[in-house]
Amino acid sequence: MRPIVSQGPVHFIGLSTPPNALQATRILAVRHGETAWNRDTRIQGHTDIDLNEHGRWQAARLGQALRDEPIAAVYSSDLKRARDTAQAVAERHGLPIHTHIGLRERGFGRFEGHTWDELALRYPTETLAWRKRMPDFAPPGGETLVQLRERVVAAVEELAQQHLGEQILLVAHGGVLDVIYRAATRLELQAPRTWQLANAGVNRLLWSPEGLSLVGWGDVSHLQVGDDEDVLDERSA
Repeated sequence: MRPIVSQGPVHFIGLSTPPNALQATRILAVRHGETAWNRDTRIQGHTDIDLNEHGRWQAARLGQALRDEPIAAVYSSDLKRARDTAQAVAERHGLPIHTHIGLRERGFGRFEGHTWDELALRYPTETLAWRKRMPDFAPPGGETLVQLRERVVAAVEELAQQHLGEQILLVAHGGVLDVIYRAATRLELQAPRTWQLANAGVNRLLWSPEGLSLVGWGDVSHLQVGDDEDVLDERSA
């Protein structure tokens, strides 16, 4: 899967015509840095896991990469792995971090803390429904994809409306970024995912009253990734 990195003329995927810059908000959307549970392909969901050493390195690299970006505000999920990633950027700009529960990862309920293999043994039927991306399926005690989409899109719209003509940073999670990508490209929730959700990767979008549009996706050049170890998908969210 090759990243979509904007270079040269910008094409807005998802909009019929480019929006007026003063009536739009530029968004930098970033997934948190790596955690030990990412390494283990263990479901995190709402479980509050710290960044591991590599994740802290990724966050530092992210902060350096975005140091010259004009960022008006920094928003983050209230979970530590996202907050600590956001902090690496916020401190470079002298900005506070505003947490928003709408940017939290999907709630996975009883799936949380288990690896894929463990889930297949404990919850075979539920795991199959999850892997098929059934929009109305909820892990026991968790959220459906439909609920996640409604929550995330509402949060992004709420925050973007406050910063028309500006650029903001949103630091969140794999499942959240997956929903944002689908909203920007008008893809269905059940469509197979063919794009990366890289830890500490930079994704660029535009919000206008017409909706979200995609500008660039999956930029990990600041991480100098040589293999797939830093590119983990929503399976380890």
